[in-house]
Amino acid sequence: MRSLQKDTRTTALTGLLFALAMALSFFESTIGGLIALPAGIKLGLSNIVVLFSLLTLGKRSAFLLIFLKALFALLSRGAVAGLLSLSGGICSAAVMMALMALPHLLVGYRVLSAAGGCAHNIGQIAAAALIIRNRYLLYYLPVLLLAGIITGFLTGTAYSALEPYLNRWKSARP
Repeated sequence: MRSLQKDTRTTALTGLLFALAMALSFFESTIGGLIALPAGIKLGLSNIVVLFSLLTLGKRSAFLLIFLKALFALLSRGAVAGLLSLSGGICSAAVMMALMALPHLLVGYRVLSAAGGCAHNIGQIAAAALIIRNRYLLYYLPVLLLAGIITGFLTGTAYSALEPYLNRWKSARP
């Protein structure tokens, strides 16, 4: 009975996290015009949700969220957006999981998120270079890596500030 209750709770929480990720993504798209960012650079606010999922619910839920975010991008913005979202999300999660798995290495949320942001941008630029078949896109990579460090650090800082409130979801009993 406990296992079924836990599975139901994880499913419900994953659904809520997906809704939150979509709301943050929408919010980010509305303020995008107010903040003068170079082409292809976003704040990555919905990645706070993926980071929470990875740290609290595990990699299965995190990859499900990444897939659902990519599906949403596919349905709302087209195939290229869906593929870029999926490739960036998978690379980001893989790097963060690898860092979390290293023994004797304490990685803070800011470093974890910055590494994930850089990996996300590498995954997206690699997928874009394959789609467009133009290696000159790779010249934009240093800009994207710097952006990944900065936005990842900001996302990690936001996660650190929100963690006590997010953990209430994890620890609340039905």
